[in-house]
Amino acid sequence: MSSPVVFPRTDGSVLSDDGNALRFCSTCAFSQACLSEGMDKRALMELHVLVEHVGPLHAGEHLFREGDAFGTIAAVRAGTVKTYRVDPDGQQQVLGFHLPGEVIGLNGIDGDRYPCNAVALDTVMLCRFSFPRIALLATRLPNLQQHLFRLMSRDIGVASLFARDNTADERIAAFLIGLSRRLAVRGFSPRRFQLTMSRTDIANYLRQAPETVSRILRRFEQDGLVRIRQRDVEILDMPRLETLARAVLRD
Repeated sequence: MSSPVVFPRTDGSVLSDDGNALRFCSTCAFSQACLSEGMDKRALMELHVLVEHVGPLHAGEHLFREGDAFGTIAAVRAGTVKTYRVDPDGQQQVLGFHLPGEVIGLNGIDGDRYPCNAVALDTVMLCRFSFPRIALLATRLPNLQQHLFRLMSRDIGVASLFARDNTADERIAAFLIGLSRRLAVRGFSPRRFQLTMSRTDIANYLRQAPETVSRILRRFEQDGLVRIRQRDVEILDMPRLETLARAVLRD
């Protein structure tokens, strides 16, 4: 498949190519599985698997909240979505950050309700799918069914990464390398990107203190691993950062 086409937006971020009547969006989370079965967008429309474009959602707007009835899953087209829970003490627990091409809401399948909140961190565009319809289609398309299982498995794997007993340096390196790899898969730069999430959210996700995250990022910069200008990150020494991240990512 050709590399995704991306277009600059006025806020400095990018929006993927939307495709056309026959061609999927460049960051579509399901295109590869559908195309391998000979299904293009026209074929999906004929099967009434309708895709609803949602957005823009602005920073602070919720896609769904914990306890809402489950019925749809959504793929991010642009922007970043944070998922989180609020514990009995009222403290927020960040569960993850979802980038263009990634799917939100699969954890609502069990129990038919969303077990967490999903909120836009910046200007977000989504493709929303009826889960009952896409699940029915998956019974007819084995590759699509496998892809759904793979997405669910990936969510479980990512959630467990930072549950291990790793150092703060290893966790932060793994976080940066993880973002780099996820963006690269969708055709974005693996070396230069924005941290659309706050330092506080990053620290919460990594189970670290915010001052620890800020201190280590400053040291990474002093050591020549990265260059950081406000939210803009440039990875300067990918091999060294990958070596540091290996204890968490296990690769």
